[in-house]
Amino acid sequence: MTDPVTPVSGATSSALTTAVAPLPEAGWSKLSNRMLVRVSGPGTDKFLQGQFSQHLDEVVAGYSPRAAAATPKGRAYCLTRLVRDGADIVMDLDTALAESTLAHLRKYLMLFRGTSADLIADGCIFGLLGDSDAQKLAGEAVSDLKRPGDSLALDHGFLIRVEPTAEGLPRFEFWQTDDSTTGLDTRDERSLTDWQASEIAAGIAALTEQTKEAFVPQMLNWQHVGGVHFKKGCYTGQEIIARMHFLGQLKKSLYRFRLETTVPPEPGKSILAGERSVGSVVNSVALQNGTCELLAVVRHDAADDELTVDGLDGRMLVQLPLPYAVPEREKSPQTDT
Repeated sequence: MTDPVTPVSGATSSALTTAVAPLPEAGWSKLSNRMLVRVSGPGTDKFLQGQFSQHLDEVVAGYSPRAAAATPKGRAYCLTRLVRDGADIVMDLDTALAESTLAHLRKYLMLFRGTSADLIADGCIFGLLGDSDAQKLAGEAVSDLKRPGDSLALDHGFLIRVEPTAEGLPRFEFWQTDDSTTGLDTRDERSLTDWQASEIAAGIAALTEQTKEAFVPQMLNWQHVGGVHFKKGCYTGQEIIARMHFLGQLKKSLYRFRLETTVPPEPGKSILAGERSVGSVVNSVALQNGTCELLAVVRHDAADDELTVDGLDGRMLVQLPLPYAVPEREKSPQTDT
């Protein structure tokens, strides 16, 4: 096994604002938009069990599932992944939302004496496109990572298989938990924007200041990427989330689109069918071919209409595939309630 990744800073490729199209089949990106937090202490599992949509009994060595934290009204303010590290849990937070997310969580954490949630100062996440860099990190053991969420504990962090793109590009993340050196070739570094484009192509939503607390996790397809456990029992927001699932009340979900523009629409922008708002942009990224791709939450009964983004009239959204099925879209017609 080679040494883990060395953080790099100021690399030219990381500053690019457009993504390669098509995406590179190999390479790695430093995910400066995300940070690692360690939850430790005797109340770790009980605290997280009461706040996140994942069952902590299923967060085990070798499997690191996604999770969401929601308001009492069931609206997601945090999308994360939970990784078991001994008695601790390591999770990732969006850098721009981390301060407010931790402040919110610590209101509940105060109930668990001796338990803390602290930034891993030397931690860093790297996104790996293709198999080659994952093999450099883990050797033949990478073959044990067969499904999204499967993970390996390495000497200085965790290697996790994540969802492929709809076009079939394998993807991994390396969660480095210290400041060790690396065997990865800096010539293979890709931009953060390339990784963000791969997230959109894989149907993985990310919250922003404009969209936090705007969606129930199922609207973001979080249940289809392993992020919601519907049988785990009570947690904040669980009643709304469970009711939407068991009563078949999901009327909106996450779609992937292409748009002919060089300026990607901002998160929160309305999706229009004629003059009627039928959804909103979640994430978008510009591509070097002069288009952009985006994820948007859209009403199921409007998804096949001619859709535009507010302020970009005349530019129709073209629906693109996701790498997973969303069976809720096949349910019966909806009302406006």
